[in-house]
Amino acid sequence: MRNLKFNVAPQTGREEQHISKAIETGRICGDGVYTKQCNQWIEEHTGAAGAYLTTSCTQALEMAALMADIHPGDEVILPSYTFVSTANAFALRGAQLVFVDIRPDTNNIDENLIEDAITEKTRAIVPVHYAGVGCEMDTIMEIAERHHLIVVEDAAQGVCASYKGRALGSIGDFGCFSFHETKNYSMGEGGAILIRDPEKTDAAEIIREKGTDRSRFLRGQVDKYSWVSIGSSYLPSDINAAYLWPQLEDAEVINQARLACWDAYYEQLQPLQERGLVDLPVIPEECQHNAHMFYVKVADIEQRSALIAHLKENGVSAVFHYVPLHSATAGRKYGRFHGEDRFTTKESERLLRLPMYYGLTEDDVSYVAEMIRGFFD
Repeated sequence: MRNLKFNVAPQTGREEQHISKAIETGRICGDGVYTKQCNQWIEEHTGAAGAYLTTSCTQALEMAALMADIHPGDEVILPSYTFVSTANAFALRGAQLVFVDIRPDTNNIDENLIEDAITEKTRAIVPVHYAGVGCEMDTIMEIAERHHLIVVEDAAQGVCASYKGRALGSIGDFGCFSFHETKNYSMGEGGAILIRDPEKTDAAEIIREKGTDRSRFLRGQVDKYSWVSIGSSYLPSDINAAYLWPQLEDAEVINQARLACWDAYYEQLQPLQERGLVDLPVIPEECQHNAHMFYVKVADIEQRSALIAHLKENGVSAVFHYVPLHSATAGRKYGRFHGEDRFTTKESERLLRLPMYYGLTEDDVSYVAEMIRGFFD
């Protein structure tokens, strides 16, 4: 019997070498050599006017909330089916969270329900690209433009994924990446904020440097630095960036390896879908996903629990995902669900994530698929 973990942090084998180099530079705090290289890589591969590593995607979202000038009493529209950080970033600014239902095909926010949730207090829309599959961004951006709203893309799972050829995270006013150890590319804990408008990059630098113009000082643009705005310390250590850098160098190799496993899962589990026993992920034609995760949807929460137990007995770690935020204590305190919850709770209780990581083999995938087929047979 195998022992397949749900996730293994990505590694290229060159991480220690680059960490040693970072230490040798004598500058391991934020904005060192590797941090700058990673920032530049993100800008070049997304087209963002500015990209800045942060200590987490959570803090990238908090930066975005500051950049969006969210104040107490403002309303922010987002899906309930997301990680708590998506909501926390705006609740911390005093915003009222307005949850809307998801699409059952992609688990993304239903773009057709957003406009009805807009009020005179609405300030921002926060689409979440679930599993690295893009939301219907053209529609969302059109709604935002008509109502003069800010769009913050939670692209935590969307590095190297795109919508109509545009990198996820680069379409809205701000985008947020995650480089947590569970993501396709990792620095242990880490993230990045992407800025679309070149005129806002200076403000982003100030916010992430505790509200000071220290970055301008280090570039010789001012003769001293001072406190010029509110902000916080969002910079990661250059050691973390050094761990990430070789993965960005090998980004396409990692991406193709994950896609191969994703395709193998789909091919081997498709007969179960044809028999009506499971639903498999849906990738809209306009989206290029990044194989961040592979999931199946079963009949209900009872069947999912039984399948999790069956896989565990056979050495496979498979896990469910988000419990909808609107059903949580804090979700009820800081937000409200607009409209009917037709799919958010139902789909969340059906979804089961399978092992997916760089280093997973197609033979491993075949074993997992065999165990799932055995459960249904």
